[in-house]
Amino acid sequence: MSFNMMTQATGTMNQLQQQIAMIGHNMSNSNTPGYKERQAEFSNILSQQINNLSTTDDMGPRLTPDGIREGIGARLGAIHSNQQIGSFEETGRALDSALTQPNHFYQVQVDGDVHYTRDGSFYLQPVGDSDMMQLVTKDGHPVYGNDGPIEFSTTDVQHMNIASNGDIVVERNGVNDVVGTLAIADIALPNALETAGDNLFHLPNLAALGLDQDEMVQAAIPEGNELVQGGTLEMANVSIQEQMTQLMNAQRAYQFNARSVTMSDQMQGLVNQLR
Repeated sequence: MSFNMMTQATGTMNQLQQQIAMIGHNMSNSNTPGYKERQAEFSNILSQQINNLSTTDDMGPRLTPDGIREGIGARLGAIHSNQQIGSFEETGRALDSALTQPNHFYQVQVDGDVHYTRDGSFYLQPVGDSDMMQLVTKDGHPVYGNDGPIEFSTTDVQHMNIASNGDIVVERNGVNDVVGTLAIADIALPNALETAGDNLFHLPNLAALGLDQDEMVQAAIPEGNELVQGGTLEMANVSIQEQMTQLMNAQRAYQFNARSVTMSDQMQGLVNQLR
């Protein structure tokens, strides 16, 4: 019995450590634009199913199998991203933008593959030795437009901004010129996206979900001609108060399981002293 107690406690402690690390990651990114809070989901670890009931006539409908189910603790079943929109913060910066819909994502190029992000803080990066500039993320990943990565000449550019429909508009000699349009993706199941690091997401195994690429990802259609809000950033949707509460609960659960290990060890010591 004490061995089972120790096994359950140590197994659960290991999973709680992972939850505490996840909470720390959320808190450290609470000021990262477009960051989405990660949430832990725990499940029981079933070690065996003992079918010791001969009849269930008088027990009524059951949602679980007949018999005794024995578990050996809990495990971190899954980590989900909370895709709710964070608060908007006006920056006044020309290349900052915030998506207005929770299921919309910017598309960026990472090692030749398409990734998705809600972080709309963009920058310009020179293309070779020419006067051409490329729109990139803060980590230098090219941002996709409707015709591929957005590149344009900066010759005689006096001003630029991102319009509400996603157009990149530059002003040259008093004349506005659209040099590209952000290729914003409409993700059918945003909660199914998997984290890829650097505040990026990538598509899951679509075959396992019974979907194909066209069903999962479509081009975003402006509602009232508005896809983005220029000069604004969407901040992280992390609540420090909620994270502190979750952290304290996880720490208390960890201490409780650590105490269980100590008590189990003491019980085994008492048993070994019996003559």
